[in-house]
Amino acid sequence: MLPTGTKDPQLRESNSQKVHPQPMEEAMNQNPEAVEALVSQIFTNISSLKSAYIQLQSAHTPYNPDKIQAADKLVISELKNLSELKHFYRENNPKPVCVSPQDSRLAAEIQEQQSLLKTYEVMVKKFQSEIQNKDSEIVQLQQQIEEANQKRAKLEKNLKLRGLLSKESESSADENGFFHVDLTPDLFTLSVEATFKAIHDFSKPLINMMKAAGWDLDAAANSIEPNVVYAKRAHKKYAFESNICQQMFSGFQQESFAIKVDDLTVTKESFFNQFLALREMDALDMLGQNPDSIFGKFCRSKYLIVVHPKMEASFFGNLDQRNYVVGGGHPRTPFYQAFLKLAKAVWLLHRLAYSFDPSVKVFQVKRGSEFSEVYMESVVKNLIIDENDPKPKVGLMVMPGFWIGGSVIQSRVYLSGMKVAE
Repeated sequence: MLPTGTKDPQLRESNSQKVHPQPMEEAMNQNPEAVEALVSQIFTNISSLKSAYIQLQSAHTPYNPDKIQAADKLVISELKNLSELKHFYRENNPKPVCVSPQDSRLAAEIQEQQSLLKTYEVMVKKFQSEIQNKDSEIVQLQQQIEEANQKRAKLEKNLKLRGLLSKESESSADENGFFHVDLTPDLFTLSVEATFKAIHDFSKPLINMMKAAGWDLDAAANSIEPNVVYAKRAHKKYAFESNICQQMFSGFQQESFAIKVDDLTVTKESFFNQFLALREMDALDMLGQNPDSIFGKFCRSKYLIVVHPKMEASFFGNLDQRNYVVGGGHPRTPFYQAFLKLAKAVWLLHRLAYSFDPSVKVFQVKRGSEFSEVYMESVVKNLIIDENDPKPKVGLMVMPGFWIGGSVIQSRVYLSGMKVAE
């Protein structure tokens, strides 16, 4: 027990607060219930703080960022509550000059709890630092995963590319890592539709560039197929589509597509694997890796046929692009890339046609042939047909037809001399 009037050393050192002389008995008797409630609240907060601290520790094993952040917020919340209690008490209860032994013990307990709070604050800061380090590690690992995925995608492209000519491509599609695709007539029909669209898509920029270069489109259409009677002037676009199709499908009936290649694998499986390999790849990317592949030779030969030197010179003012192709390259120009989309569609259709057993057969329709709804389909849908008129005649074949098994995929034709509904 301390002598009357002696100050407790711990109280003297606490926070350098100014001393307000006040009799101890008066301070204690003013509101003892409030003091008890305050002390009870302090111990409650300390218990909550201990619980939050235990949660923070357990969240590290195993490491769980979400639980760590939640426990960290809880610890900080309890520390704030204790701080508010301390300030509330000091504002309403100035420090007395004299203290009793009972007050001394209470002050000692408070000092002990304050020391614990400082310890918890240090640990919280430590855990916050660890969380930041873990977050940095997570970001680095995510970047490494992204880089690994990019490398994997590049390797897969290389493997698919090698499968285009490799004898190993005769193995099953599943073994080569391709997605499972059923070889069905419906798949071929979809490929025919894609090819027809590719012809149309390439003809549009070609015609626009001819207009810009000052070409007489009427004369050009007539030179492709003379004396065709068009229902509308806009229908002359089908002459250009027909010419593109004729050039691109030349040699389609041959397994080699009229491309000379040594040691060419000609099994059904290899054709289908080549179809699968190129189907999901970008044509220019593939040619960049292997410009002299069989597909590269096909693109080169067809471009030089479809795009006449005079036409290219009128488009670009020179033959630089053509000379680059002749030299074995594949330019990354918008026009050549548009052509590659067409070349890829036709090449895929050929690879798929020879994947079937027996192979798909292609047939063409000659100009002047009578229209047959069995073997032909008009590219113009709103025709006016009178039963008393002579049977319509084919003016242009825009897309060949195909025999697949016992079924027919109709040829797309433009009928000459027909009227259309407005």
